Amino acid sequence: MKLQQLRYIWEVAHHEMNVSATAQSLFTSQPGISKQIRMLEDELGVEIFARNGKHLTRITPAGEAILKTAGEILYKTESIKHIAQEFKNPKKGSLSIATTHTQARYALPSVIKTFIERYPDVSLHMHQGTPMQISELAANFEVDFAIATEALELFSDLIMMPCYRWNRTILVPKDHPLTEIADLQIEDVAQYPIVTYVFGFTGRSKLDEAFLNKGLEPKVVFTATDADVIKTYVRLGLGIGIVAEMAYDPVADADLVALNASHLFEPSVTKVGFRRGTYMRKFMYDFVELFAPHLSAELVDKAYQCQSKNDLEALFADIELPMY
Repeated sequence: MKLQQLRYIWEVAHHEMNVSATAQSLFTSQPGISKQIRMLEDELGVEIFARNGKHLTRITPAGEAILKTAGEILYKTESIKHIAQEFKNPKKGSLSIATTHTQARYALPSVIKTFIERYPDVSLHMHQGTPMQISELAANFEVDFAIATEALELFSDLIMMPCYRWNRTILVPKDHPLTEIADLQIEDVAQYPIVTYVFGFTGRSKLDEAFLNKGLEPKVVFTATDADVIKTYVRLGLGIGIVAEMAYDPVADADLVALNASHLFEPSVTKVGFRRGTYMRKFMYDFVELFAPHLSAELVDKAYQCQSKNDLEALFADIELPMY
């Protein structure tokens, strides 16, 4: 068994069983990849991929288990490279992050600017997506860090550490009736069509809970993953917007009125996570601390040592998270 063979089956699986596309991405030949996969299957005595003629059609149950371990092995080899790089040149390397549009657009820019100034030789890669997509990127060893708020049950394989709390604001045009209400209540909000985030995205669950707790059903007429898109449709009169408070810019959004909604919805907590077994380079510790100053290298190491979700929650129980 060769490391190259594990790389081939891993890449083929992540190119939807398209050997030709895999060969192009790896700058090698299609027959060479097919031969190495066959040799590995012969050695193991099981089929990793089911076939229809010469075409791979699906991953077999045995293949699923083999690919999971292959991914872990390939990830470990990358960690070995990172260890060597840390000793050879601690300020050079790459860092990949998966997060939502809201975090990328509003929470991360100042962090990334400072990080790049501090580590100009570190190549930074950001992937944006839904919580499901972010969790898949992390599970497939394609990113170093995952930053998310919703659907944290998808990240059970990661060590997730709390960064900060945040809440929502209600955006309406200047002449909207809600601007006349001094003590805004959830019942007032429920009377109007709502434009907000897609369910399971950027704190949407807390919004739904607030209405459910009052026996109300929100009139959600339009959803999007991007706060800027939501604001556009509020301007068009489609409904009132409910977005993360950080997404409101008093200058750029001066044509809209932001109504305080912190008393209507429970705050959400954004977390940053990494896979157990990750070799944390110094610049990775620094990135985490820039994003969440209470997450020192010492605290991150303690989180790494936690053996269960309960241990992890206990570690952060007494920490007062900042409000973004």
